[in-house]
Amino acid sequence: MRIRFDIPADPAYPARVAAALSRARLRRYSFVGAVLLAVAAIGLAVSRLVDWGDRILLLCFTLALGGVLSMLYPSWVRRRARRRSSQYAVEGGYDITDDNIMMHSGSESSGIAWDGVARVVADPEFWIVYVGRMPATVIPRRYLTAEDAETLETFMTKRGLLAS
Repeated sequence: MRIRFDIPADPAYPARVAAALSRARLRRYSFVGAVLLAVAAIGLAVSRLVDWGDRILLLCFTLALGGVLSMLYPSWVRRRARRRSSQYAVEGGYDITDDNIMMHSGSESSGIAWDGVARVVADPEFWIVYVGRMPATVIPRRYLTAEDAETLETFMTKRGLLAS
């Protein structure tokens, strides 16, 4: 298998990549925030039934504030990443073989061996490639031909990287 395709210098493309990678990395913060808000609500309900004084109210308020901030953190990071990444719009490309994924953008190039890939998650616009537990890069679907996309999807499924 050998798939080559180019990425045009689109100012919106780096922002979409940054959003996809940060969504994958920051999902746990929303969960933690929801748990903190639930604990704060339970604490407030219990404090109404039992007279524990003002300390429990302060603790519940702090938990609730931490929960709200934790839930807002991913949105703040994505907005910041989109704003910063718009300056990185340069032409690039991918060269995907049976052995590795090679990416080049401007004067920079890097690669990931398929043996190091732990899993691949399908996103509506990208395939998000994980090395270990962290998302390492994306493979954009929109720039692939239909035949190349099908070939790559079949390859990743046969290797057990992509859920069928």
